[in-house]
Amino acid sequence: MSSPLRVGLVGYGVGGAIFHAPLIAAHPPLRLAAVVTANPERQQQVRAEHPETEVVDDMNALLGRELDLVVVASPNRTHVELATAALDAGLPVVVDKPFTPTSIEGRQLIEHAAAKGQLLTVFQNRRWDNDMRTVRKLLDDGELGRVYRFESRFERWSPTPKPTWRDSGGAEDAAGVLYDLGSHLIDQARQLFGPVAAVYAEIDCRRAGVRSDDDSFIALTHVNGVRSHLWMSKVAAQQGPRFRVLGEAAAFTKYGFDPQEAELRAGHRPIDDTWGREPQELWGALGVGDEVRRVPSEAGNYLAFYDGVVAALRDGAPPPVDPADAVATLDVIAAARRSAAEITVDRLL
Repeated sequence: MSSPLRVGLVGYGVGGAIFHAPLIAAHPPLRLAAVVTANPERQQQVRAEHPETEVVDDMNALLGRELDLVVVASPNRTHVELATAALDAGLPVVVDKPFTPTSIEGRQLIEHAAAKGQLLTVFQNRRWDNDMRTVRKLLDDGELGRVYRFESRFERWSPTPKPTWRDSGGAEDAAGVLYDLGSHLIDQARQLFGPVAAVYAEIDCRRAGVRSDDDSFIALTHVNGVRSHLWMSKVAAQQGPRFRVLGEAAAFTKYGFDPQEAELRAGHRPIDDTWGREPQELWGALGVGDEVRRVPSEAGNYLAFYDGVVAALRDGAPPPVDPADAVATLDVIAAARRSAAEITVDRLL
């Protein structure tokens, strides 16, 4: 068997500590070789959670190690700089979402990776959420008929802002729920229903003292005529359905979040076939009016992203997420910001 691919992880905040490090450590073809963090408390956390992993203070120290892959999970504003440094060192790169602050920077980074002959992909892990996979299967099986409207929500209750860049940062930091949660919702909508022709948005800062949006709505008109209505909020004291899909034959409604994030936060790891599964009482409902049946949720599988990374590096397979998809999402985010500022519909096509 081939030796595990040595991975350097940049950043040990939520993205690095909760998602990337556990998934890399749980994946036999990968080895978490080193983590970059200058924060003493996070350094201690790495040593406690991954005792065989080296901890370094900065990117230069990381790039001095023998590595096969770099994962950039640092604050959003640093993605371009750090991904470029890794590519310049001759290393393939995974970048956490949002890919870059602007689509111009995203396109430039893609061109740079191509010039260096290196893999570049984006961690859009919500493509492998259980509810997303369930909707995909319903569409593929024709259970809904032609879809008219797709509703999707990431709503949370966090009425007190936190003293971090995610709440206090501005557009230059790619902060706020439109970048954070919207990057997932837009990507999912585009994966299910294709390119976007027009965007209408309402983007608000509801909590006192925040600079970044914390309560936003986007309406997308896809080229094929489907309309996607996407909500993202940190001030939702009651949450709406995670998904509601309205079709000519039936509708599907699903409450609750994919269980994988909660499992990772609790310290659990994807080591057997119970991972990503949820109990029957959380399954979504498919049907018309009161005539509905519960649909078993597909298992969520974030490890599939890193399966794709390994296949791309070892077998030359396509990347698990085309970075051009992430650029298209950034185009939608930019259109949403223009729409909200001008109180109009922004046309992309």
